[in-house]
Amino acid sequence: MGTGFKIVNILLFSLGICQGLHAQQLPPKPPMPTLGPNDTVAVYVTMLPDGTGWIPTSALPDVEVVARMPKWMREQQKKWSRLRNAVYVTYPYANIASKVISDINNRLLAATNDNMRKQIIKSKEKELKEAFGDKVTKLSVYQGKVLMKLINRETGINCYDILKEYKGGTNARFWQTVAFVFGSNLKQPYEPKGEDAEMEGIVKDVERMYYPWKS
Repeated sequence: MGTGFKIVNILLFSLGICQGLHAQQLPPKPPMPTLGPNDTVAVYVTMLPDGTGWIPTSALPDVEVVARMPKWMREQQKKWSRLRNAVYVTYPYANIASKVISDINNRLLAATNDNMRKQIIKSKEKELKEAFGDKVTKLSVYQGKVLMKLINRETGINCYDILKEYKGGTNARFWQTVAFVFGSNLKQPYEPKGEDAEMEGIVKDVERMYYPWKS
């Protein structure tokens, strides 16, 4: 069982933010536009040696290697790759979060008492446990931290406030303590122009490729 599950378990199970996500992968890329019979696409070509035809050709700019990559640059590249992979894994959950939280809020508008409110939230929890429990347990601690950042980005609310709103202050404080034990923080902000600038750039690439309607 991934240790990241201990951090995000209660949030995901309580709110059902993964409901409707049938796989922990990004959706397929949108299809390329179909060219009509009169459309022309100019490309470079190279003639075959025997003169019988041509093959499409592309030219890449020259790259001059003057030295080995320094250690600090390798470490930076490794850190960036880890962040990119975590965003690709967790962004679908955060994307669903904004939709489900909106759905919960709409349902709660019809709640006339605390019992009805609890039933609405509990029904989401039960559906999630049955459908997505195994997927959530595979998240690492690092992926859990990235997921909480992305949930904040997509909903505009940090995970602590989400838990406090739907599960109560005592519950939120308890899981904040658990998060601290694993080196995380449910109240962590999302700062796209600050410390999360690299994450924001990766997210925009993901949205441009897989969620063009959000770009």
